[in-house]
Amino acid sequence: MICCSCSYQSKNIKPNIILIMTDDQGWGQTGYYNHPILKTPNIDLMAKNGLRFDRFYAGAPLCSPTRATVLTGRSNDRTGVFSHGYALRLQERTIAQVLKKEGYATGHFGKWHLNGLKGPGVPIFEDDSHGPKNFGFDYWLTVSNFFDLNPIMSRNGVFENFKGTSSEIIVDEAINYIKKCIADNKPFFTVLWDGSPHDPFIATEKDRLLFKGLDEQSINHFGELVAFDRSLGRLRDQINKLGIAENTILWFCSDNGGLRKVNEANIGGLRETKGSIWEGGIRVPGIIEWKGIIEPRISSYPASTLDIFPTIMDILKLPKKLMQAPIDGISLFPIFNKELEDREKMIPFKIKDKGALIDNNFKLVAISIKNKEFELYDIELDPAESENISTKKPYLFEKMKKEFYIWYKSVQNSVNGLDYSEGKLFEQPSSHFWMNDKKYKPFIKEWIKRPEYKDRILKGK
Repeated sequence: MICCSCSYQSKNIKPNIILIMTDDQGWGQTGYYNHPILKTPNIDLMAKNGLRFDRFYAGAPLCSPTRATVLTGRSNDRTGVFSHGYALRLQERTIAQVLKKEGYATGHFGKWHLNGLKGPGVPIFEDDSHGPKNFGFDYWLTVSNFFDLNPIMSRNGVFENFKGTSSEIIVDEAINYIKKCIADNKPFFTVLWDGSPHDPFIATEKDRLLFKGLDEQSINHFGELVAFDRSLGRLRDQINKLGIAENTILWFCSDNGGLRKVNEANIGGLRETKGSIWEGGIRVPGIIEWKGIIEPRISSYPASTLDIFPTIMDILKLPKKLMQAPIDGISLFPIFNKELEDREKMIPFKIKDKGALIDNNFKLVAISIKNKEFELYDIELDPAESENISTKKPYLFEKMKKEFYIWYKSVQNSVNGLDYSEGKLFEQPSSHFWMNDKKYKPFIKEWIKRPEYKDRILKGK
């Protein structure tokens, strides 16, 4: 069989790239996994026409850390994003910065959450030191964190009021941006980070009607996902109508695992949920679609958001030295048209005192890094992680623990700034609630009127 992706690469054509990410969508929350309540016809169609990963992992079990892994190809702690609401270090090199230098138009739409602000999503000021513009994006329409119906957003620093769902707004705005890029004859790198289905769950009346009979929380939660699925369909339709489908890569995933409190099926039978290093906290839906280039199929190859940046670098034949080393991800380009048996590089995770290391079918879980408490699981035979097999495979257990600590030491070097050419950190960005930021004081009265945000704002969440 002819390798379509290789022949495409040999033509030195710069493909358009669209990265799409939902917020808190669980691994089981797709129609193609037979969710008992939720229907996702457009996600299903994308999966049918693309490379669907059954083992795709968010870089971390929380939103901000995973976003850092997407932009850098590096584990979140390396970048200074230790948990949600931490700022990405300015010394990091991002995929947007690299592509901008390669002639790409770079646009970001939706949730950012890499500027150190905690709390409900608020628009980002133009002079925000850790906003999208300082990480390679020419154009941005964003909020700091989660957002739902009728949000206030920032268009390159200018605040605007919008009507509609978060999904509809960012997709419509991204389509307009894409049309302009086509008119300007520029390849585009477009990031769409949706606010759905993060709580508070707020759906339109139209989308709520589909879930009559369920409790109020579930009605709104699933309604948000229906709105996202519909918006994804609109985006895919426009890509086809604009005649750029064969020159455009669409990559979809979620930022972390789902929420069992809404529906058990959201986790897809996996263990635990968002915030956990068990499979339910880090395994997410993942699809890459590239019409005429990627052979549609289902893959069991373990992949991660850490792999996005290295994959795009490989497609464009750009040198790895343009990325900030060390890189934790690998290129998935070789498997676009051929399934490889084993992944050579392990997938690492660390969030606070917990961590994990995935070596194909085996997963080492660090219950406590500080206390050196580890367990081992065969996630191919036991995806629910119900049996610790560390005593059954002592050699593998010790080997993976050793590998984890080698990686962990490397991460600590990164945390201390040793990766950078300066050999030290220029900054130590802190995480803080935006209500305490003087610039946002004039807007608090307006946001506190929003019933879905009021309690969070008063409690500083």
